Amino acid sequence: QVQLVESGGGLVQAGGSLRLSCAASGGTIAFLSLGWFRQAPGKDRAFVGTIDWNGGTDYADSVKGRFTITRDNAKNTVYLQMDSLKPEDTAAYYCAAVPRYRGGSSARGYDYWGQGTQVTVSS
Repeated sequence: QVQLVESGGGLVQAGGSLRLSCAASGGTIAFLSLGWFRQAPGKDRAFVGTIDWNGGTDYADSVKGRFTITRDNAKNTVYLQMDSLKPEDTAAYYCAAVPRYRGGSSARGYDYWGQGTQVTVSS
């Protein structure tokens, strides 16, 4: 059973940056596709981006060019670098994993989830 723990959330001003981390335990992430999702109050959980086994990435249009996902298999950790943050990026951010080459953009495609970390961007 894979456990995921997110960290790095907080309060930041618009235009600022944050880096979220997602540390995995209970298994290696080398054969996991990792995804990031976010959920704002009153809204559905939304796809942010994903990284496959080989480091290939895909992003939601709303974050392309601002957010970057990387993985460090040696540290069993995946990162979400968020730059040029906007107030509309405010949400709880969740890390997810699935033992498949590519996880995709649907939350239903992921088997394991972290507890989330809050990101608040002030204007």
